[in-house]
Amino acid sequence: MTLRRLLPVYLSCFGYGVQAGAAMPLVPLALQHHGIDNVTIGLVEAAWGIGMIASAHRIPSVAARLGAVKLVCASLLASAVLAITFAYTDSLPLWFVLSFLLGMVGGVPWVVSEIWINMMVDEQSRGRAVAIYVALMAGGMAMGPLALQVVGVYGPRPFLACAGFAVLVALPLLPSWNSAPAIEPTKEGGFGRIVLMVPALLLAALASGLGEQAAFSFLPIYALSSGVPAETGVLWLSAFVIGNIALQWPIGWLADHVDRRLVLAGCALISAALTACLPLMDPQGSPILGLLLVWGGISFAIYSVGLALLGQRFKGGDIARANAALTSIYTLGGMIGPPIAGSALDFIGRPGFGLSLAGVYLVAGVGALLAMRRTA
Repeated sequence: MTLRRLLPVYLSCFGYGVQAGAAMPLVPLALQHHGIDNVTIGLVEAAWGIGMIASAHRIPSVAARLGAVKLVCASLLASAVLAITFAYTDSLPLWFVLSFLLGMVGGVPWVVSEIWINMMVDEQSRGRAVAIYVALMAGGMAMGPLALQVVGVYGPRPFLACAGFAVLVALPLLPSWNSAPAIEPTKEGGFGRIVLMVPALLLAALASGLGEQAAFSFLPIYALSSGVPAETGVLWLSAFVIGNIALQWPIGWLADHVDRRLVLAGCALISAALTACLPLMDPQGSPILGLLLVWGGISFAIYSVGLALLGQRFKGGDIARANAALTSIYTLGGMIGPPIAGSALDFIGRPGFGLSLAGVYLVAGVGALLAMRRTA
């Protein structure tokens, strides 16, 4: 693995993580501040995912025509313009449109960066290369909210700051303007073909997105329902994110030395066991922080190991469309995760949160094992 060749995209991914981490809470907080109900807020947030899924399959072909760096820079500039528009409008219908458009352009750096990394690394170091990428993204997202402590969370200033962040994300990529890998998707590599070739891998991506977004949305609420202060709930979420950053490298190393399909299945099944044990843990004790830390690292690794497997399974132009499919499925999981976890909390009570996620992880783990058997 040549770290120097990947340094520009790594730096950009870290910056993108900071920008995303700062931007994610702004729209819900602004809408809540204006008295908008939670259902409407959820629908506005869902528009981002819909925009992302609607555009993801087109990203490889557009990147092939414009070039990877040109497309990413154009999308970041568009994101900055949209953030400025958010800052100076109070129109709820317009916010739906802006959120949808932000999803369409916001997914471009994500998809292109993953294709870029998978095209440039060798098979022996693919797991670690992807692990570094995921850890940097997570670290940036963890730092994003810290920036809001400086600029605040209400009014135009935080949106203008996010617009500035979007422009800064492009800077590390500029030296690679003409040297970035050429993305040339195959014409026959459609979404349906990808699903038929690697259904278990896409199922794992769905479970990963579902579990992670459910955790981000409901861990603090789960903490409150367990009788602990809101500040402790935020600490639980921090442990979940820290686990991702800390465990990506060792799991990536393992994925480079053991059958990646087995590592993928193991991550999903261990995540199922951990979330099933969550209702049994004393919410007042420190061991629950350890469980959340390990769950965060293991569950995030489902996506990173899956991404490495994607690069192992697909070559040449196929990898571009396969990567777009993986990202779309992951985003879909993130969209349906909070409603599933929230419904389980409402109808089953506190244990429903962990048990609902355990069921999803279990299905993904069994699917990965069955895929191994079929391949064998």
